Amino acid sequence: MSELIQVRKKAQVTLPQSVRKALNIEEGDFLDVQVQDGQIVLRVKKLVDKEQAWFWTRRWQEGEREAEEGIRAGRVHRVESAKEAVAFLHKRAKKGAGTTDKA
Repeated sequence: MSELIQVRKKAQVTLPQSVRKALNIEEGDFLDVQVQDGQIVLRVKKLVDKEQAWFWTRRWQEGEREAEEGIRAGRVHRVESAKEAVAFLHKRAKKGAGTTDKA
């Protein structure tokens, strides 16, 4: 995709609607601007609230990918209640701990 745009007063440019739509750029989004090999490169950046930053840590994202793989592979267990879920987890933890019973 190629579009011709004009630099206006105060070096302002308007991103064409087709570009905004293709990249899902919305009002208020941030763009990272770099010069690479004589070209201007814009990258869309989304900011995350500090309270939500944990979700985007490498460790958490690895866990998310592992969980998704498990779901796709059918490694799921359905339960009808929280009580049943806790019992299932305790049973699995016991199996993983061998024959010793931890209180």
